Amino acid sequence: MANRRPARTHPRIGAAVKAPAVKIDDEYPTPSNVWRLRTDVWEYLAYAAKQLHGVTDPTLAEKGLFDEVKRRLCILEAVEAYWAVPGMAHVAALRARFEEGDHAAALVLTEAVTRGFARFEPDHEDHLADPDSPAVALEPARPALPDPRPRFEVLVVDDMSETVREEFVAEMFSQRRGTDAFAYAVNVVPSLEDALIAVLLNPTIQACILRPGFSVPSRHRPGDDLRKYLDAMIEPGVAVYPPHERILKLADLLKGLRPELDLYLVADVSIEELAGASGRRFNRLFRRNESMELHLSLLQGVAERYKTPFFDAVQHHSRKPAAVFHALPVSRGGSVVNSRWIKDMGEFYGLNLLHAETSATSGGLDSLLDPRSSIKGAQQLAARAFGARRTYLVTNGTSTANKIVHQSIVAPGDVVIADRNCHKSHHYALMLAGAQVAYVDAYPLDEYSFYGAVPLKTLKGMLLDYRRAGRLDEVKMVTLTNCTFDGIVYDVQRVMEECLAIKPDLVFLWDEAWFAFAGFHPIYRRRTAMAAAAALEANFKDPDYIERAKAQRAALFDAETGQPADDQVWLSTRLLPDPETARLRVYATQSTHKTLTSLRQGSMIHVFDQDFSHLNEVTFREAYMTHTSTSPNYQILASLDIGRRQAELEGYELVQRQAYLAQSVARMVARHPLLKKYFRVLSTHDLIPEEFRATASPMPLQDGLAAMDEAWRTDEFVVDPSRLTLHIGKTGVDGDTFKHKYLMDLHGIQVNKTSRNTVLFMTNIGTSRSSVAYLIDVLVKLAEHFEREQSDMGPLALEARKETVAALIGTPPPLPDFSRFADRFRSDDQTTDGDIRAAYFTTYKTGSCGYLMPKQLAERVIAGDEVVSAGFVTPYPPGFPILVPGQVVTKEILSYMEALDTREIHGFDPNLGYRVINELPARPGRV
Repeated sequence: MANRRPARTHPRIGAAVKAPAVKIDDEYPTPSNVWRLRTDVWEYLAYAAKQLHGVTDPTLAEKGLFDEVKRRLCILEAVEAYWAVPGMAHVAALRARFEEGDHAAALVLTEAVTRGFARFEPDHEDHLADPDSPAVALEPARPALPDPRPRFEVLVVDDMSETVREEFVAEMFSQRRGTDAFAYAVNVVPSLEDALIAVLLNPTIQACILRPGFSVPSRHRPGDDLRKYLDAMIEPGVAVYPPHERILKLADLLKGLRPELDLYLVADVSIEELAGASGRRFNRLFRRNESMELHLSLLQGVAERYKTPFFDAVQHHSRKPAAVFHALPVSRGGSVVNSRWIKDMGEFYGLNLLHAETSATSGGLDSLLDPRSSIKGAQQLAARAFGARRTYLVTNGTSTANKIVHQSIVAPGDVVIADRNCHKSHHYALMLAGAQVAYVDAYPLDEYSFYGAVPLKTLKGMLLDYRRAGRLDEVKMVTLTNCTFDGIVYDVQRVMEECLAIKPDLVFLWDEAWFAFAGFHPIYRRRTAMAAAAALEANFKDPDYIERAKAQRAALFDAETGQPADDQVWLSTRLLPDPETARLRVYATQSTHKTLTSLRQGSMIHVFDQDFSHLNEVTFREAYMTHTSTSPNYQILASLDIGRRQAELEGYELVQRQAYLAQSVARMVARHPLLKKYFRVLSTHDLIPEEFRATASPMPLQDGLAAMDEAWRTDEFVVDPSRLTLHIGKTGVDGDTFKHKYLMDLHGIQVNKTSRNTVLFMTNIGTSRSSVAYLIDVLVKLAEHFEREQSDMGPLALEARKETVAALIGTPPPLPDFSRFADRFRSDDQTTDGDIRAAYFTTYKTGSCGYLMPKQLAERVIAGDEVVSAGFVTPYPPGFPILVPGQVVTKEILSYMEALDTREIHGFDPNLGYRVINELPARPGRV
């Protein structure tokens, strides 16, 4: 073959250099910090080589520099065994150069790697100096021409000899072509444990090749964190499994960690039997002599994730000549480029944006309301990426996504159990749908003036109340926010499991507006709606689970009467649904634009509904038509397609990085003597009451991945470690002022949410180490400012400041629970739901409502009058309705509103006061 590169043993990929048995302890790589540690070590060794260059007398070198170089090399040797590039041969050559005192050559070797870090590119062997070349010490480091192709690494799992290893890697290397769409490098590890460590540490791995000869234990000694994490994953006795069972077990473990990985099996013996037993675990199975087909399959597997059908269609459209005769003057830049007055629009946004604007649905662009080609393909790829059965793209935000789901499922009169603390779009959606809303309260965090999440016991209790009232059949849906704005995350699987045990056809809507990224990290993922639904589906088919559920139901119902046991028994039992009757009807709405890459308002609806095709598909389509624009923004749709591609190919790397960066800020605040004087990052112990925690760590990720894994497996609620709630009470400044005056106006730091005495900082997949360093620097400057300000105060000013701080640190009036709906809007006296649509539209009648100023309203409430809210009253913060239509106003609500110090309250007119419903008669026929 004319283009075939000669086969040879490539010295930098798959080299047969064994790393020493280095213990990976707290100073060594863990999945959460390896990306930082690895970069820092390479950059330090480059710095050391520069410092030592030309130094012949070790005593002239910086004190301790040689010892530090040795220590860092040990770290590097523990890391690079799990990377193909630069690889262990490169590291061995670097050690040799340092030991020989050839620091010029060491500098060449380190800079060949650090140049890749500087370009924010994965390392690639073509960038590196050849460590075996005798000229390496003589040639100055010079930039290599960057290869524009995306590149990745392939992990081979097999305990092969050094000779076989070199031959295999050389053979795969020889298959590569300059015309390939992607470039890859190959690394080989000998064991099951090494394979798991590799995919945890090395996010550039996109494919794994399994060969039957691998062993089980790692030859390295993982530190305590990795050891505990592996022990929790790997069941005892794997080492004695027959080879084919061991292969399938490893495949399952790899998919559990990173389901996006492509898996290939290469074997000679009984390949047909393995094919029959492998299910859908592997992309393809090969015999050992099919290296070209394996090479092509590796490229094709990544190409499948790289596809962006709608983004490609938009690009193709923008490059085609066209004459526009439709109602979009901006299309092709027609109304812009020839204008004398708005040319700056084209200069600012660029011609690509204008050329991509169109209202056409032909020529490959497709229709969002009736997708048949490129948009349909983009939605199918998104469903695969997020673990959904179906996915729908939304171009006007998750507020609209929530309304679509509610309207598609809920009919007037259906009861919906909803977190009163949920986003206002749910309240409006329930009003539009005509639902009977039964609000449940999250546990309050009065000290910080916001809510946590709804306890499972509260949800079960409400379902049992409806069963006792004979109305359980009316309960249609449960709506909860996961995770909350403040980072509180539910045990989604357990919530659905126990609720389905009480009502097996219950529908769940999980608002994951702030949690779209979670599906791309193995620990986060298990608490997403789609992953939990898939886990329950697997449980419902497991014979052991079926038997346990059957036994439990026998214990919960009287054998003779069929009556359920006392409610307290149900509340105190971890319930299992009946797999024969339970139906998984799960929906998740996600703001892709909030936590993944998308233009503003880009969102998705993910569906895992076993009854969708025959119960909800038609109504869903009608609801989608109702709330979706007939002129959707194609740039938003294209960005959703691109965001999905990025999440599948590098989501794992970016998510673990954002969480680690947040924790690095938390550590600095806790350790810096001046920062901890004025600031404190709230921990799990602050945000989750002890009754909801089985584990004890205040910040699990800081204790290692194993500690985080344990908490996320066992605790009822956990805290997303990528979010930091900073307590600022000791500064004497309230959250709103701190946000606008000190962060945004003075330093350009943007945040979304504050409370009376806290500020929420959220890292995301775009957060960089530089931005985190800037945040820390700004906090130090502000702490210095408050320190100087306090030192300049006189006695009276100090006393006033002391009182302000005491007020901010002290507990204000408690957050008010939902009071109740007025009798006029309730169904009965035994349950709590109310008809907010009837209350809302009551106000359309002339003379049905009026206004009361806070003082007048308080007087009436204290006098015992039943005053009913005519609308939604939503202060920001906390950002959820304190009052909804039809709700009775109480003195606790008024006390809370009076204590609020916020400039933005929707539904309250400072000139007129609260809008209330005038006195109404009881509903005719009310029970």
